[in-house]
Amino acid sequence: MRFNRAWLGLVVLMLPTLLVAMDATALLLALPQLSADLGATNVQQLWISDGYGLMVGGMVITMGTLGDRIGRRRLLMIGGAAFAVLSVVAALAVSPLMLIVARALLGVAGATLAPSTLALITNMFRDERQRGQAIAIWATCQFTGGALGPVLAGFMLQHFWWGSVFLVAVPAMALLLLAGPFLLPEFRSDQAGRLDLASAGLSLAAALLMLYGIKQLIVEGVSVVPAAALVVGAAIGFLFVRRQLRLETPLLDLRLLRNRPFTAVLVALAFAGIAMAGTGLLVTQYLQSVLGLSPIASAVLFAPMGLGVAVGTMAAPALARRMKQTTAIAGGLVGSALGSLLLVGVGGASALPLVMIGIAVLALGTGPLFALGTGLVVGSVPPERAGSAASMSETGNYFGGSLGFALLGVVAAVVYRSRMDGTSDSLAGAVAASRRLPAGQGAELLHTAREAFTAGLHVVGVVAAVIFAGTAVLILIMRPATRTTPALLPGYEATRS
Repeated sequence: MRFNRAWLGLVVLMLPTLLVAMDATALLLALPQLSADLGATNVQQLWISDGYGLMVGGMVITMGTLGDRIGRRRLLMIGGAAFAVLSVVAALAVSPLMLIVARALLGVAGATLAPSTLALITNMFRDERQRGQAIAIWATCQFTGGALGPVLAGFMLQHFWWGSVFLVAVPAMALLLLAGPFLLPEFRSDQAGRLDLASAGLSLAAALLMLYGIKQLIVEGVSVVPAAALVVGAAIGFLFVRRQLRLETPLLDLRLLRNRPFTAVLVALAFAGIAMAGTGLLVTQYLQSVLGLSPIASAVLFAPMGLGVAVGTMAAPALARRMKQTTAIAGGLVGSALGSLLLVGVGGASALPLVMIGIAVLALGTGPLFALGTGLVVGSVPPERAGSAASMSETGNYFGGSLGFALLGVVAAVVYRSRMDGTSDSLAGAVAASRRLPAGQGAELLHTAREAFTAGLHVVGVVAAVIFAGTAVLILIMRPATRTTPALLPGYEATRS
C-alpha cells in the first residue's frame, strides 16, 4: 500500500514539473499575438518573455532551502495555488505592465515547485533503485514539458486566444492541491534554523543581475549596462558565498561541494546546459531563417531534442543496473558529442534529416546525466539537506542555459560576421535587407547570409562536442574510488543525532 501511495504521489508531482517547463517555452509562439493585442514595445516583450525565467533562476535557491525549513509539501501547495491564480491573472491581462508583473510572480511561484518536487521524491523513495526510477521520470517530465510547450501553444493559438496558453496550468494545479495532502508526505528539517533574509536578498540580487546581464548581452551585444550588471552581480555573488561559509545554518550549504562527485555532477549539469541551449538556439533559428519553416513547424521538428532527453532519462536506470553510474553518464556524454558533430555536416538536401538526427542523438546522450546525475546530487546528501541540494542542481541548469545562449550565440555571430565581411550583423537583418534589393541581388545576399549562418552552426556543433567530451572526462576523473554515501558528507552525523 505504501509503495502504491508513493508512486501515485509521483504522478501528482509530475504535474507541476511538466507545467513549470512548459510555461518557460510555451510563450515563445504566443508572444507576437499577445504583443499586438496589448501594444507591447520591444523592451516590454523582452520582459514578458524573460521575467518568468529570471525570477525562477533568482528565487530557486531561497525556495529550495525554505522548503527544508517550513515543510516541502506546504511550500509546494502554496506555490501551486499561487501558480494557478497568477495563471488566470496573466491570461486576463489588459496591459503589458500587468502581464510583466504576473509573469514575474509566476516565476516566484514556479521557483517553489521544482526543488520541492525533487526533494519530496527523496523522502518518498528511500530505496535507491526506486528513487533512481522516480528521478528519471521527474527529469523526463522536465524536458518533455520544455519540448511540448511550443507545440501545445501552437495548438491552443489555432483555436483560442493567447490567454489560453496560461490557463492550461489551472486544472493541473487544482488536481495537485486536491490530491497532494493525501498522497504526499510532509517533511521539514529540525536543524534548519531561521531563514536568513540577508542571504536570500543577496542570492536573489546576484542571480537576477547576472542572468539579466547575460540575456541583455545576447540581445544588445557588448554594452555598458549589461556588463555592469554582470560585474555587480558577480560581486554580490561573492558576498553571498562568503556569508554562507561563515553561517552555522546557511541558506545554501556550500560545504556539500567538498564531495567531489557532487561537485562534478553540478559542473556537468551546467556545461551540458551551455551546450544544449547554444545548439538549440542555433537549430531553431536555422529551421526558421535558413530552411524557411513556420514557427509551429519548427517547434514540431525541434521536438526530438526534448523527446531525446526524455528517452535517455527513462533508459538511465536500466543502464545503471549494468554499469557504474558515472560510466553511464560519461558514455552518454560521449554520445552527445557525436550528435553535436553531426551538425557539422548540415547543409544541402540532407540538411533537415541530419539536423533532426543530430539533436536527437545529442539529447539522448544527456539523459543519463540528468537522471542519474540528479539522483547522485540529491541521493548523496541526508534527507535534511535535499532541498538545498535540489536548488543547487536547478541553479546550475538555469545558469548553464543562460550562458549557452550568450556564449555560443556570440561564437555563431562572430563566424557569421566574418563570413559576411562585415556587411551584415545578423541573418534577420540580411533577410530584411534582401527585400529592399532587386530580385537578383536580394537572392544572392540571402544565399550568402544563409551559408554564413550555417557555418556558424557548424562551429557551434564542434564547440558543443568539445564541451560534452570534456565533461565526460571530468565525470570519470572525479568519480569516487569507493561508493559515496551520505555518511561521508560533513555534518551528516550531526543531523542524525
